[in-house]
Amino acid sequence: MRTSIKAGGMTDSTLAAFIKAYLDQGTRLHHPGYMSHQCAVPDIGSAIADLVHGVSNNAMSLFEMGAAGVAAELVVTEWMLGKVGWSPEDSGAILVHGGSLANLTALLVARHHIFPDVWQHGMPQNVIILAPANAHVSVSRAAAILGLGSRAVHALPCDRFGRVAGAQVSESIKAHHRAGRTVMAVVANACAAPTGLFDPLEEIASACHHEGIWLHVDAAHGGSALLVPELRHHLQGIAQADSITWDAHKMLRTSTLAAAVLVRARADLSQAFQHNADYLFFDEHRPGPDLMHYTIEGSKAELGLKVFLNLAHRGEAGLAEYVHSRHRAARRFWLMILARKEFEGLCEPESNLVCFRYADTPGPDSDRLHIAVRNELMQQGIFHLASSFVDNRRWWRATIMAPSTDAPTLARLLDTLVHTYRKLSQTAF
Repeated sequence: MRTSIKAGGMTDSTLAAFIKAYLDQGTRLHHPGYMSHQCAVPDIGSAIADLVHGVSNNAMSLFEMGAAGVAAELVVTEWMLGKVGWSPEDSGAILVHGGSLANLTALLVARHHIFPDVWQHGMPQNVIILAPANAHVSVSRAAAILGLGSRAVHALPCDRFGRVAGAQVSESIKAHHRAGRTVMAVVANACAAPTGLFDPLEEIASACHHEGIWLHVDAAHGGSALLVPELRHHLQGIAQADSITWDAHKMLRTSTLAAAVLVRARADLSQAFQHNADYLFFDEHRPGPDLMHYTIEGSKAELGLKVFLNLAHRGEAGLAEYVHSRHRAARRFWLMILARKEFEGLCEPESNLVCFRYADTPGPDSDRLHIAVRNELMQQGIFHLASSFVDNRRWWRATIMAPSTDAPTLARLLDTLVHTYRKLSQTAF
């Protein structure tokens, strides 16, 4: 690769050889044995959109640079707002490059809501965010970037699986206020990245409204359950949130990255960013809406096109069936685990994530052995699992994303885990 950078001159044949070698070293998200990170198995529509953007390069934060891209984004975000149960006329939305940026943007909006002068004058002292301990790492990152510091994220009371104890949220807020702290926002998981479990949004929203606190729901992964009538109950109360993160590049089969920031009150989103740039905004009669006013990003890819083409190809019902099928596959896997004495599961799955482990004696050696087994399977290139540390134990985490992952694949996974665990347990462990 270094030689090519210096010399250039790649030909059709050397390009073909390079692409083959590159893909050979890549991760095959379409493979039935891939059950690791929460990245979409991209569908045809989003792949075409990536090609279109790669050729046209219409950076569409400004309408005059990417009018078609702006139109596609507005249509897609209106659809997403409607799925939440919000009116597009009253609510606001923007697509950004990833859930981390979406969470940062939402918390920036929350910051403006409680401190309208913060853009010019900075943050006051003793401002905190309340979130479950297993909140996505981007929440503490956002706190640090916003000037609060990562230690300003305080843990909400949770059960042993990391789900927020909704009945205790109000008292938690009051306790921090009594201690002289200002709660800027409460963050809830829908669903949690380590477990796939949903926080009780309705209870949390009730407490936040009673105490006058901004509620942000990180539904990056679980938001797509809104498409499935049988799964919507997991998100009961989400319409009462003030802001939501929903990643299309997870369960909507969109290639990375495309994440939505949804805000219940449009004015909160439109007023959070206060900037002037007379080299960009100098004409009161602009041809269409500029999205740069609602995002940290100065330039954006045509993110809405990826989601739109997926929807146009499969339809809402088609994407809903995909989401539902992966939830059903996780449920089947859970029942397979329960049927085998070699394994134990963390808890009944609420999404397409399943946490399970070998039924051995818990402890540091067991945790290390579970990691070693996972790494061995990944090295073999047969199965790729993730891992979570929950309830003081290390678990394998299967994130069932690929449409090709079926019951025979899951049965082979369990057999392979038993064989590999027993083999490695006879070595240093």
